[in-house]
This record gives sequence, C-alpha cells and structure tokens, in this order.
Amino acid sequence: MTWEEIKKDIKKTFGKKIQKWYEHNKRRIYIDIDTDNLKEFSEYLFKNLNSRFIIASGVDTPDGVIEILYHFDFFQLPQVISLRIKVDKSNPEVESLAEIIKGTEWIEREIAELLGVKFKGHPNMQHLILPNDWPEGNYPLRRDQ
Repeated sequence: MTWEEIKKDIKKTFGKKIQKWYEHNKRRIYIDIDTDNLKEFSEYLFKNLNSRFIIASGVDTPDGVIEILYHFDFFQLPQVISLRIKVDKSNPEVESLAEIIKGTEWIEREIAELLGVKFKGHPNMQHLILPNDWPEGNYPLRRDQ
C-alpha cells in the first residue's frame, strides 16, 4: 500500500472514532483517539496494515492528563503514525496492548513505573527500572512529585 492508501483506509475504517487527525508533515501523522478505541486501532494498524510498533512515550501534561503516544511505522515507507490517548491523572488506566503486540510489554512497564499508569491485562507488571523497594505511589516523571 502507498502512504495515501494507508491514510484513506484508516479514515474510512475508523471515521468518527478519530477525534483529531493532525498531519505534522508529509511523514508524520498524529491521531487522537479515545482510550476505549486504542486496542482496536492498534490491532488494525499492526495486523491489517502491517505496521511495526516502534515505541510508546508518555508525558504528564500541565492540563492534568497523561498523554501516551503509540508510534507505528510502515515497512519500506518513511512515514510514522502516532496514536495519542489521554488518561486522567486521578485514575490513569488503559488496556494493555501486550496481548496484541508483545513488543509493548517493556514500555508499558516503564510508563507504569515512571508515570503511574495502570495497564489493565498486562501479563507482568514487575519493576523494570526502579528498585523493588521504591515507594509506591511515587512516580518520578509526574509534575506533582
């Protein structure tokens, strides 16, 4: 598929489930979606459009939400799509993508430790970076800590 075909396919498949579509440049698109649609979007990109999961990144925003971006690229195309979700800091939960994309396991553990996001259904939420005796509820990348 070409980049234009991929874009058209995503828009046709997900339509109103896309909250915001932002083409940063000709090689980078950000798609804002609801957390409830994350697994469906990710599975579609990964399995139907043969994308490759690159990494996820998380940030505690000044708006009181934690943004998580899941970055995907496409073999032999120099383009990246980032799915952006926002979780409320008072209850930061989202479904884990580990059952769909095994490569998400470690980065979800890292985001959980550093930002306090709970990844529901994750197969192994043991500490990855911080020591096992790290104080619970203390998240180093949170603005308020």
